[in-house]
Amino acid sequence: MSAFRPAPLKPLVTFSALQALDLRVGEILAAEKVPASSKLVRLTVSFGDHTRTILAGLQKERENLQALLGWQTLFVINLEPKRLAGEVSEGMLLDLGFADGLEPAFLLPETPVPNGTRAG
Repeated sequence: MSAFRPAPLKPLVTFSALQALDLRVGEILAAEKVPASSKLVRLTVSFGDHTRTILAGLQKERENLQALLGWQTLFVINLEPKRLAGEVSEGMLLDLGFADGLEPAFLLPETPVPNGTRAG
């Protein structure tokens, strides 16, 4: 196995640009394969005061989707809705490793927090 080399740093952004992202913890209530896609999974996620449908490319990474139920992880929830494989995604799951070609790992709170808790 070759040694991991971190990617080059991205350009600097202002603190206000970072604050523009709404990063929140959500709990996965349901996870189902999207029929029109070989990659996408439809997640139903609770953010405390509402639920959202978020599509994530997990089919090839996660054999047992039901094992994700009840997990809390981090999502971007103020992205413009995006249509993928005939369905609308209302946010984005954040993970570690995918952008670097590694097997992705979820960002999990070290202790349970209320759904909808903001990061930052």
